[in-house]
Amino acid sequence: MADIEKTRSENVEGDFFVDSTCIDCDACRWIAPETFDSAGDMSRVHAQPTSPAAAFRALQALVACPTSSIGALCDHDVRAAAASFPEPIEPGETRIHHCGYHHRNTFGAASYLIVREAGNVLVDSPRFAKPLVRRIEELGGVALLFLTHRDDVGDHERFAEHFGCERVLHARDVRPSTRSVERLLEGDDPIALAPDLRVIPTPGHTPGSACLILDDETLFSGDHVAWSPRAQRVHAFRDACWYDWNVQIESMRRLARERFTRILPGHGRRCRFEPDAMRRRMKACIEWMESVR
Repeated sequence: MADIEKTRSENVEGDFFVDSTCIDCDACRWIAPETFDSAGDMSRVHAQPTSPAAAFRALQALVACPTSSIGALCDHDVRAAAASFPEPIEPGETRIHHCGYHHRNTFGAASYLIVREAGNVLVDSPRFAKPLVRRIEELGGVALLFLTHRDDVGDHERFAEHFGCERVLHARDVRPSTRSVERLLEGDDPIALAPDLRVIPTPGHTPGSACLILDDETLFSGDHVAWSPRAQRVHAFRDACWYDWNVQIESMRRLARERFTRILPGHGRRCRFEPDAMRRRMKACIEWMESVR
C-alpha cells in the first residue's frame, strides 16, 4: 500500500492517491484511465472514481501496481480485485488474459496467460502472488513460459518450479538469473513452438528480444513494438533501445512480413487492425524508425 506521507501534490483530493515511489510504468493508466493519468513523469489520480465499476478498476490498478504506489484513504475490500486476475483482455475473450500483478523488476511490464487445450502459455513473468497462482491453477496451470527478452523474466524460476513448465528464451539474452531456462532459441529465423505458436526473433531492444505469434492473429511483442496513444501509431521505443537501433529496424522489417491483427505489448498500449491496415501501420513505423536513426 502507498504511503500517504509521500502522496503526490498532483493528485486530486479524495480517496485514491499515488505516492512518489511511482516508476511511471503506465500500468494504472491503461487499467483504470478513468482515475489515473500522467503528470510530471509519474502517474497521478486525475479524477476520483464516481461509480462502482470505476472504483473496481482503480482497485485492480492498486493490485497490479509493481511498486505499491497506489493507496486509498477509505477501507476497501480488495479481495475481488485481487481474484480478478488473470482477466480476459477484452469482453468475450476466452483464451488470452492479462495477468495483472506487474513485477517491479520488469519495470511493470504486462504479462499474459494463453489458455489452450494443448497446454497454457505464460508470456513473461508477473509477480508470483498467491491469488494469481491459484487462479492460474484453476485455469489449467502453465505448460510453457515464453520470455520475450531478458528484462521481463520477473519470477520465472518460481513459476517454473511451481508449475513444472518449460521455459523458452533466446540464447542471446541468457544471463546468470536465466541459465536454468530449459529451451534456448538460436538465430533470427522464425521458430515453430507448436502449430498455433510461432516465435519471431526480433533483436534490437536487447540482443535476444523475440515476439510470439498466436494463430496468425495475436502478436505478443514484449518491448519490441507497441501502440502509442500519444503519437497515434504503431511505435518502437527509441529511448529504450538497449542494444542496436539499426538491428531493431531490420527486425521490424522481418516482423512486418508476418500476419497478425493484434499487438499485445509488455510496455505501451494494445492495438488491433485488419491485416492490410496492420501492414500499413508497420510500414509507417519502419519509416519513422529510419527517420530517427
